[in-house]
Amino acid sequence: MKINIQNKYLSANIKSFGAELENLVKNEHNYIWTIDEKFWNKTSPILFPIVGQLKNNSFTLNNNQYKLPRHGFARDYEFSVIEKTASSVLFLLSENENTLKQYPFKFELQVKYELIENSLNISYFVANKSNLKMPFSIGGHPAFTIDNDIKNYQILFEKDENLISYELENGLLSEKYRHIETLNNKLNLSYSLFEKDALIFKQLNSKSIIILHNNIPYIKLHLGNFPNLGIWTKNKASFLCIEPWFGYSDSESSNGNLYGKEGIQILEPNNKFESFFSIEIL
Repeated sequence: MKINIQNKYLSANIKSFGAELENLVKNEHNYIWTIDEKFWNKTSPILFPIVGQLKNNSFTLNNNQYKLPRHGFARDYEFSVIEKTASSVLFLLSENENTLKQYPFKFELQVKYELIENSLNISYFVANKSNLKMPFSIGGHPAFTIDNDIKNYQILFEKDENLISYELENGLLSEKYRHIETLNNKLNLSYSLFEKDALIFKQLNSKSIIILHNNIPYIKLHLGNFPNLGIWTKNKASFLCIEPWFGYSDSESSNGNLYGKEGIQILEPNNKFESFFSIEIL
């Protein structure tokens, strides 16, 4: 099922499967990438209850081993619509028999999309319905439309940054990292930046970034309270993913204890967690 929301500036379609943003349109231009399975089969998946990959795609709890796929399972389930207005929609995913086999916690994940003037606000609400502390990560993964030459694009950071990107090896964070050069807070993009997968930043000073097209502002992302950021594309693909995260992949030295995982969030029983980011069309 597709849900449409709109205001006088923007229109957006969101699929109930995965509560995945499918398009975001202003003046007949779609700012969200249109799927080409030669490169990727998603547009904006929700990453929950982990971001990135676990070592051996598994973790251990109370001497039981659980298998969790890369980026978790939220993107693979049908969400229910629990609230709808002309310009907003609220989705819900709860635990089920299959999720409990992978992740033995009772939870509610609500995702709200709301259009406000030239912005789409995306909010995540996580509730722990278990009697155990619940370890989790959550993140967005929107893929923005770009033309066929990524060299026409730049990223402008709100503040001065010492950009350190941690490198992935077989999906896990290695001990290798590299400094990403900027000039006047601007990062010039190229496909070669992504030869070793995503750029992964554990820390940022900026709370917003702007995608520039030929040095002209194109899209602004307000990162809200998200502390981590991924940036990703594939060679010759016409998309650029800007990914606000709470958490990231396991390291190669992980011992499988999800509670001790770097970047993990721990939610007390019957408590709630909120996070949000927004996409502003410039």
